[in-house]
Amino acid sequence: MPQFGHTENNTLNAERAIFMRARLHICTGRRRLREGKISLGIVTLYDALNSALQWYVACPEHRKKLRTITTDNFIDDNIVFDILVRSGVIAPEFDYGAFNELVETALYKNMSTFNYADMLAGIESVMTQLGVMPFDEDELHPDDTGISQDN
Repeated sequence: MPQFGHTENNTLNAERAIFMRARLHICTGRRRLREGKISLGIVTLYDALNSALQWYVACPEHRKKLRTITTDNFIDDNIVFDILVRSGVIAPEFDYGAFNELVETALYKNMSTFNYADMLAGIESVMTQLGVMPFDEDELHPDDTGISQDN
């Protein structure tokens, strides 16, 4: 995983580690898309988005402001996304269900001809709404993420 060496610092707490994971996977996912590794890029962006969702609800300052019900399961990413939409944190324009279906397809199919521009714009919009973006990728980590360029 690209976060190795970046999130394992003992001075980072779990909340900060998942935040860094989201940012690192955004960078890696975008790079993979640019390289034509569309399926792998989509799956990596899925991890980035889910890390961002989990970071947001793990933060006590954020959690206090959420509109939740007693049956909400904060481990289920679909429910977390719904909570964040319900709470006005994320605009409802991004179709998380459709994105999940796209990820499922990407896991089993070569999607090298898929036009990912709208999907990426939607994810970047959600990441911005969550406060994970924008950031300076050059300050985040060097280009060497510790993984092979062939991954």
